[in-house]
Amino acid sequence: MEQFFNLYNQGFIRTAVCVPEVRVADPSFNAARTIELAQKAAKNDAIFSLFPELGISAYSNEDLFHQDALLEGTLAAVEIILDATKNLNMIMAIGAPLRVDSLLFNCGLILYKGKILGSAVKSYLPNYREFYEGRQFSPAEEAISETVNICSQRDIPFGADLIFEVDNIKHFKLFIEMCEDVWVSIPPSSFAALAGATVIGNLSASNITVGKAEYRSSLVINQSARSLAAYLYAASGPGESTTDLAWDGHAMICENGNLLAESERFSQKAQIIYADIDLDRLVQDRMRMTSFGQNARTHKDIVSRFRTVPFHIDVPKKKLYLNREYPRYPYIPADQTRRDQRCYEAYNIQVNGLAKRLKSSGIQNLVIGVSGGLDSTHALIVAARTMDLLELPRTNIKAYTMPGFATSDKTYASATALMKSLGVEGGEIDIRPSCLQMFKDIGHPFAQEEKVYDITFENVQAGERTSHLFRIANLRKALVVGTGDLSELALGWCTYGVGDHMSHYNVNASVPKTLIQYLIRWVARSGQFDTETSDTLINILATEISPELIPGQNGDQPAQVTEETIGPYELQDFNNFYTTRFGYAPTKIAFMEYCAWRDREKGLWPDVPKHKKTQYTIGEIKHWLRVYLYRFFKTSQFKRSCVPNSPKVGSGGSLSPRGDYRAPSDSEATVWLENAEQIPDKDS
Repeated sequence: MEQFFNLYNQGFIRTAVCVPEVRVADPSFNAARTIELAQKAAKNDAIFSLFPELGISAYSNEDLFHQDALLEGTLAAVEIILDATKNLNMIMAIGAPLRVDSLLFNCGLILYKGKILGSAVKSYLPNYREFYEGRQFSPAEEAISETVNICSQRDIPFGADLIFEVDNIKHFKLFIEMCEDVWVSIPPSSFAALAGATVIGNLSASNITVGKAEYRSSLVINQSARSLAAYLYAASGPGESTTDLAWDGHAMICENGNLLAESERFSQKAQIIYADIDLDRLVQDRMRMTSFGQNARTHKDIVSRFRTVPFHIDVPKKKLYLNREYPRYPYIPADQTRRDQRCYEAYNIQVNGLAKRLKSSGIQNLVIGVSGGLDSTHALIVAARTMDLLELPRTNIKAYTMPGFATSDKTYASATALMKSLGVEGGEIDIRPSCLQMFKDIGHPFAQEEKVYDITFENVQAGERTSHLFRIANLRKALVVGTGDLSELALGWCTYGVGDHMSHYNVNASVPKTLIQYLIRWVARSGQFDTETSDTLINILATEISPELIPGQNGDQPAQVTEETIGPYELQDFNNFYTTRFGYAPTKIAFMEYCAWRDREKGLWPDVPKHKKTQYTIGEIKHWLRVYLYRFFKTSQFKRSCVPNSPKVGSGGSLSPRGDYRAPSDSEATVWLENAEQIPDKDS
């Protein structure tokens, strides 16, 4: 069980960037500060720690680098570090000047348990403005030797072409570059990434001037994105010489364009920042982005020159949960400003998609069924804004509420109130007579007043509603607007063919249920419509999600609760996002989901309905994940293989065979369900 609840067994590694205090030309002091931070990082279960450029000697020594005392003192300090960290289960990257082939090189030494695994060499030396590195150091291309002897260790790989591969942590391949290397047009790490490196460390000094930090951040973040890699950056902090320069101790950890952690700049104290890197995500993105491999082939002559340094490490064997914050709602940004922007973009993508369909078809009318639930509510307000955009009257929307055997008073009232406040042409069709005729025609027991509420009973109602809408569209020269969402498509929670599965154009098919709730709230609060409409929308958000197909005892509330059958949408949207967007194994998804939902104190975001849970056990997560896997992979692909046209809204947010996702309709779910069996049933 401990192996499951261990981030290292789920495709993650914990990394640290350390910014120690230094003294210029005092290797003994610098070694002691390096050891202190290394021990602290290892105690926090980091498997890799990165230190600043030339951190053992200090960076700002200038011509002191040509003094034997400093060079020999630095090597002695490295030996002290090797001895002091030989029992630490952590890879370290430290900076030191090395004299090799009668030249001086700016190097990054990779250490593990008292052994020097290799020495990376700086490729590009700045020799402009305030920099004069070319005066003391030689670039990597001038090195003759490919191995060196350091600190009584022989044949240590040496050069700017080394990729350090941890052979017992899948996908952990490390490359080191130094400071200026990332400022050039094509950084060495670009080629290293094409050669397979997934984690890039930059030992930097990088003094600070006004405005430089912002540009430096953009470089690092964008390099991680272009390389589809993790990028760790360590700049010099307190203690470097301020004779002519200043230093801010800027440290960053990025992953594929996302800033995961950042230091406090200008701190007078030593710092460590941590981040858990998702190696599986990097490899998945590289595999999916076919242009990445094409780019590697274009530069195969350079890529093929990299040397691999394989080694084995001891993986921590205890419970280790993620410190990384994975959002409970992956389709929705946690930040209010970004969430509003996401809603603005999603809403307008839907509106413009529908507007284009109307203009291209030459049709000016829409038909939509309005139930008073979330999906049809959102589709209706999209349709209303589309009419406004096209400068057509909203009465061109032919909206119908179609009560059946289980329609609740609340949803019926909400549907009629919304149609009225929006000013659309509202109508009502009682589908019960036509359903009864269908029951009679096919010999269903309900026609004989037997209370048999089976799947046929449910689907006859769904089919009658859709059948009416299509025939109204014929009569009124209109298009039928679909309302079903991404979450329902993923779970197959829709009636195939003549049912809510079908329409002329579906505006919601790329929008998950969790996002639809926030979209409706954003529309209400941002004043897209009048106050009466906004109040109605807020009221609809408080309604329990239900198909309303089976009668209950109380007409005020739905008898069916969808999430009791197919699972909580917050879990199923999490499962769908990481299954379809990243292709993660069920075990990894469950681990991430548990880390996100195990802490009750995290609570929920504002505006989440109060009936929602604030915590899920691993057993609950496993149960609903198995439901998702069976429905998604085994029973429902045939519905997704022939969905109506619909605009793609989010990255990885389409299950249309013409968009993001193509799959056979008759595949098996066996491998996913077998993998899910490895998920524990209990938390402890």
